[in-house]
Formats: sequence, structure tokens, C-alpha cells
Amino acid sequence: MNLRDLSLNDFVQEVASSSPAPGGGSVAAYAGAQGYALVAMVCRLTLGREKFFSVQEEIKSLLEVAVARQEQLVGLVQEDTEVFKVVMEALGLPKISDEDKKLRREALEAATIKAAEIPLQTAKVCLGGLREISSLLTKGNPNALSDMGVAALMFKSGLEGALYNVQINALGLKSLQTKEALLAECKAMREEGNVLFEESQGILLGLLV
Repeated sequence: MNLRDLSLNDFVQEVASSSPAPGGGSVAAYAGAQGYALVAMVCRLTLGREKFFSVQEEIKSLLEVAVARQEQLVGLVQEDTEVFKVVMEALGLPKISDEDKKLRREALEAATIKAAEIPLQTAKVCLGGLREISSLLTKGNPNALSDMGVAALMFKSGLEGALYNVQINALGLKSLQTKEALLAECKAMREEGNVLFEESQGILLGLLV
């Protein structure tokens, strides 16, 4: 099933089903895609207006980035579900002989690393969105301030949701080095994301009074 082809209602129902995928990782990627969709909308509401003439080139560049990253995240909605299936296939491998067990362990480790790498991509793209929001709040069309605020919330949700998925997969790894590297990266990204989100909220709430 290609999740990209589902209607909004069908996607929600698929998430709500008893199947574990699509799950939190796909939803996190979708949240980030919605954040970039809102950024793209704000850019389009800003471009071509005389009062924003001085930031036209900057906003045009941001629009290109937003469109590309929105598409990337929609792709990650599907990839997150697909990689979960790979993990389940590895878990289903036979474990009768010692050779079976060895091959199963190796397959599961490789699948789990991949299952951590996909949401890590999602987290990085969502963090990129948070890096853009504060500037957009001060340069974008002020009539869309609430939309920019929701975009920030979507990026924060996408970031946190993706990091949860990186962490739960990292904890299942046998390689201590890989596990520690992933967890350290999660910690650094979460700290930066918190700072950027609070900065954007301070600007937004200051402009809404």
C-alpha cells in the first residue's frame, strides 16, 4: 500500500487500525510535511507584495526549500512504514540452528539500524524547519502569523516524534557504539529544537499582543 495515495480520512483510519504500521514514525513525518506546507503557504502570501519587496528573494528561496522538504517528508511517511516491515521480517526468520540464529541477529541488527535512520532523517528535516520559523515570523506576511505558529508546532511534534522512534530502535541495537552515537545525536537535536521552538514562541506571542 502506498500511503501517499490515501485520502486524508483513509490515512487516519489506517493509523487507527490494529496494524502497528503506519505508526508514530509516519505520523511524525506527516506532521513535518504539514509544517512545510504552511511555510510554503506563508511564502506565497508574501511574494509579489510591494510591502515585502525587500525580502522577496529570501522568501522565494525559502519557498523552494519548503516545497522540496515537504515532498521529502511525504516520502518518509511511506519509508517509515516500509522499514518497520523489514524489521518484522527479520524477527520472523528461523532460529533453529546456531547458523540460523546468527543470520537472524545480523538481519535484525541491520533492519533496526535502518529503522532508526529513517526517523533520524525526519528529525533532521523538521529541525531544519524550526531553524527557519523565527526569521519567517519577522519577514513573512503578518496576516499569517497563526499559520506560522502552527508550522512551528508541527515541526516540534515531527522532531520529537521522530526522535522517540530513533531512540526506541537504538535501544534494541547490539552495537554499543552505534547505539550511543544515535542517542547522542538525538540529545543534541532535541536540545537545539527546544531552543529554536522557544525562540519562535517568544517572537510569535510578542507579535500577537
